[in-house]
Amino acid sequence: MILLRRLLGDVLRRQRQRQGRTLREVSSSARVSLGYLSEVERGQKEASSELLSAICDALDVRMSELMREVSDELSLAELAESAAAEPVRAPVRPMLNAVSVAGVPPERVTIKAPAEAVDVVAA
Repeated sequence: MILLRRLLGDVLRRQRQRQGRTLREVSSSARVSLGYLSEVERGQKEASSELLSAICDALDVRMSELMREVSDELSLAELAESAAAEPVRAPVRPMLNAVSVAGVPPERVTIKAPAEAVDVVAA
């Protein structure tokens, strides 16, 4: 299951780290407790729109940019989740008709087919 709060936290953490800022600096600027901001970044707490606005202001990032990045992450996560849910099918091997080469000298036998599609059985 994809948790929006975890994706949001990951994006907030990356934004902060790109700027080379500490949790303490951002929490002080956003007037949010350091512990609470840490929990939001780890996806353990749901951030209200007011809190997100304060954090975005502290990071000097538009909320629309933040949400766009979260949306992109969500799209990728959904694709990965749906791909993992689809059953993996075994490759189909074409069936070839049996051909007898009895009495033909081995140097005269040529098999032209992909190696993975041919089973050679000595008789």
